[in-house]
Amino acid sequence: MASMAQRDAKVPHIALISATLDLTFLKETFKTKGLDVRLSLYPEAGFEAADVAVCWNPPPGLASTMPNLKLIHSIAAGLDNIFADPHLPDVPVCRVVDSQHAFGMAEYAIWSVLLFHRRMDLHLQNAVHKRWERPEQTAAKDYTVGILGFGAIGRIVGQRLRALDYTVRAWARSPKQEAGIASYHGDAQLPEFLSGCSALICLLPLTQATRGILNADLFALLPQSAAIINMGRGEHLVEADLLAAIDSGHLRGAVLDVFLQEPLPEESPLWSHPKIFTTPHIASMPNSQDVVAQIFENTTRVLSGQAPLNAGNRSRGY
Repeated sequence: MASMAQRDAKVPHIALISATLDLTFLKETFKTKGLDVRLSLYPEAGFEAADVAVCWNPPPGLASTMPNLKLIHSIAAGLDNIFADPHLPDVPVCRVVDSQHAFGMAEYAIWSVLLFHRRMDLHLQNAVHKRWERPEQTAAKDYTVGILGFGAIGRIVGQRLRALDYTVRAWARSPKQEAGIASYHGDAQLPEFLSGCSALICLLPLTQATRGILNADLFALLPQSAAIINMGRGEHLVEADLLAAIDSGHLRGAVLDVFLQEPLPEESPLWSHPKIFTTPHIASMPNSQDVVAQIFENTTRVLSGQAPLNAGNRSRGY
C-alpha cells in the first residue's frame, strides 16, 4: 500500500496566489468539485513547493522562488498582471477562456452605451436638482459606438450592439473583419476611427503600447461630447487627463469599471464626480466552477507532458 508521502508526490500541488484578492473561494470550489489536488493558499507555509501557481496580481518575483513550478495560470482572461513580473520563470502562462464572460461584458457595455445614448446620465443629474427636462431622442442607428480593441470579447460586444441597431466601428492593431462593423487598424487609422465615436469602449489588452492610451491626445481626437467607457484595465486611463477633458466640456462623461488602484481609494475624485459613473470591477465575473475546471485540465495536461490550452504570448504581453 502506498505511503502518504508517495501518494502526495503523485497528487498535483496547486498554490493560490494573489497580493490583492482573497482566493479562498477557489479553494472551496476545488473542494466542492472533489478534485484530487493538494492546495496551498499563499502565504501559508509550503506554497513554494507547488507545481502550479494560480494567480491574480501575484507579488513580483514570487514565482521565481518556486523551484517545482511547471505552470502559471490566471483566474481570468487577463495575463498582464502576471507578465508584469520581470523575473517570471520560463513556464507556460495560461488564461481562462469563458464564453459567458464575454456575454457579461456585452451586457455591461450595452448598459453603459444606453446610459449616454438615452441621456440617462443627464436625467440622473437632473433628478438630484429636481429639474424636469425632456431632450430629443436619437435613434440607435444614428449613435456610433467605437470599440477600441477587437478581440474575442470585443467581437461579442460589437455583435450585441449591432443587434440593437447601433452603428458600430472597431479598431485593432491588425486587420479584423466582422459583418456590419466598420473596421480600422494600426496607428495610421486610429485618428479616423476616433473621429466618429459618440461613445468609446476600451477593451484593449494591457501592454507597453496600450498603457496610458486613454490620454489627452486621444481624447482630443474624439468628437465634442463623446463618452468614455473603460472595461479594459485601469492602467489604460490617465485619470487626470479624463477629469480635465470632462471638466473642460470636451467629453460628456465616463463609465469606469477598472482603476489604476483597486479598490479605488476613498480620496479619489472619481468617486464624487457628477459625470463619472464607477463600478467595482464587476463588468463580468467568470464562474468559479468553470475557472477551476480549466485550471485542473491544464494542470493535468502539463504534468503529463502535454501542451496546455489557452497559453499567453509573452512577447505580445497577453
